[in-house]
Amino acid sequence: MATDLPPTRSVQLLEEPRLLKLKKMFVSKFQSTPKFYARAPGRVNLIGEHIDYCGYSVLPMAIEQDILIAAEPLSTPVIHLANANASYVDFSTNADNVEINQTKPSWHNYFLCGFKGIEDHFSLDRPSGMNCLVEGTIPASSGLSSSSALVCCAGLVTLLANGKTLSKVELAELCTKSERYIGTEGGGMDQSICFLAEKGTAKLIEFSPLRATDVRLPRGVAFVIANSCIEMNKAATSHFNIRVMECRLATKLLAKSKGLDWKAMAKLQDVQVALKLGLEEMLTVVEEVFHPEPYGIEEIGEHLGISPKELCAQILSQNTRDVTVFKLYQRAKHVYSEAARVLEFKKICEEAPVDAIQSLGDLMNQSHASCRDLYECSCPELNQLVDICLRFGAVGSRLTGAGWGGCTVSMVPADKLERFLANVKEAYYKNSEQRLTLDENSLFATNPGSGAIVFLEA
Repeated sequence: MATDLPPTRSVQLLEEPRLLKLKKMFVSKFQSTPKFYARAPGRVNLIGEHIDYCGYSVLPMAIEQDILIAAEPLSTPVIHLANANASYVDFSTNADNVEINQTKPSWHNYFLCGFKGIEDHFSLDRPSGMNCLVEGTIPASSGLSSSSALVCCAGLVTLLANGKTLSKVELAELCTKSERYIGTEGGGMDQSICFLAEKGTAKLIEFSPLRATDVRLPRGVAFVIANSCIEMNKAATSHFNIRVMECRLATKLLAKSKGLDWKAMAKLQDVQVALKLGLEEMLTVVEEVFHPEPYGIEEIGEHLGISPKELCAQILSQNTRDVTVFKLYQRAKHVYSEAARVLEFKKICEEAPVDAIQSLGDLMNQSHASCRDLYECSCPELNQLVDICLRFGAVGSRLTGAGWGGCTVSMVPADKLERFLANVKEAYYKNSEQRLTLDENSLFATNPGSGAIVFLEA
């Protein structure tokens, strides 16, 4: 079905100042004109943190901030990448021999992830070369999915440059796998909302099979994003991938303790499905099976009946093999409780009870507490920002994205929004020179935006 493909729209550039500006920069840079433009949005996750890679549903929405690429396919097998932001240096490489450096996640490597994903999927012998100019309005390393948006936008550009087609679902799944070229073991939320988002609605994203369901957010509230101004790059630090491995190890131990085929299970949802239990019941199982103290490699190996060496080689990812301590109880408890909160959030939005806004706020607050205390993916600045947001009228506030920096999302009654923004600005941003510098794009209300799209000049 045509509606399953990313939309294409013909536009008059005079009516699209941003595209017109990008075209002028492109012409100045490459002495030629773009053949098309692609846009991929960032996202804010309202609830459901660090559970997509465990198989569980999440509830994000696309935001207006995005990645935009002006592109021109070339007859020569060369990729020329330039960025509208002068702090990101130009990059060129041979399209027939793309290599991605995991040890140094520079901006161009995320583009190359999207390129390589398409190249490998279609087994392209001679992938098209390209001139590409990238421009973005998503703050980098802010937890609003700037890196995944770049991967998705690059995948879409490469698809078009090579005359291929894929559905939105296929593109989302392919770009999820593609980002692993740079070493990020993500679960697919960012790429899915990037392609499946629709203006005016949040989405419940479910996996295996991938599908998106509209979630109508309550009227009378605004969702406000506040940047802690602490950057965290998922691929540049081990925190994220260690959590993925802790969940994988917790899956193996739970499965083994219940007599299941632990080698065949990689996600915490696999265990729940096999045991045919509800999420509340899984929390009871977690209490029965795990002790709260951290587990060492030897103890985990003993439970599974394998040596520490086998455990490292067979289960751990290459960039987590030097880790010796894992908190399995805390991570599993967070995942199962957070998965339940997502379903409850959707249910409240659907049923719209009288106390819906307060109930949704409570769920967001519980989510942040779990991220802070059980998953340990917050940081002092995020906690401070959440406290400030709650103090000045947010009904609910939580970190959003991977954490360890980045942004919070707060649900604020619409009639309190203006005062809320002024108070948070004063309390968090005015007392720091660095935050004041970043202030302009650090605090804003947002509405559910649309997904990835291709623009053609009319």
